[in-house]
Amino acid sequence: MDYAIDFPHSAISFTVKHMGIANVNGVFGSYSAIIKTKSIESLEDVFISFDIDVPSLSTSDQSRDKHLISADFFDADRFPKIKFNSSKIERLTDSTFNLIGDLTIKDITKPTTFFVECTGQVKNPWGQDTYGFTANSSINRYDFNLRYNKILESGSFLIGENVDVYIDLEIYPL
Repeated sequence: MDYAIDFPHSAISFTVKHMGIANVNGVFGSYSAIIKTKSIESLEDVFISFDIDVPSLSTSDQSRDKHLISADFFDADRFPKIKFNSSKIERLTDSTFNLIGDLTIKDITKPTTFFVECTGQVKNPWGQDTYGFTANSSINRYDFNLRYNKILESGSFLIGENVDVYIDLEIYPL
C-alpha cells in the first residue's frame, strides 16, 4: 500500500553545534517522499524514498541560509536535492525500527541508519487512518564534503562536525 505525507503536520529538520556552545536549528520546507509497505504497523517490505529540496533550507537567518546553499556547503545550483532510499528495515521492538538506506548529499552516497519510532495511529476527523512516525540519525557532514569551517580564538570550531537529523511524519494511506 502507498502512503502520503500530511505535510502541515510533518517536518524534516536538523541541529548542528555553533561555536561549541549552542545549536543552530534548521528545517527543509520542501520535500517529497514515496512510502510503500505491506503493513504499516510492522513496516513489512517497506520502501521509503525522500527527495529534499536543498534551496528550501531555513535556519531563520537569510544570510546564513544563502551561505548554506552556496558552493561552500550544499552547492544547491549543482546539487539541488538530498536523497534517501531505504534498503532494509530491522525491527527492534513492537514500535521501534532501524531504517537502513543510502543518503546522497551533493554527489556522495553513504549508508545511513535512522532510528524510527511509530508514535501511534488514530482516525482523523474525516475517518481516515493516520499514523505518526519519528526518525533520527546523526551524520558527519565531512563525509558529504560539507567542510566549510573556521577555527575560533578559543580553539573551537565555528560549526560542529556532526549534524543531527530529525524527521516527524504524519502519514495516511492513498
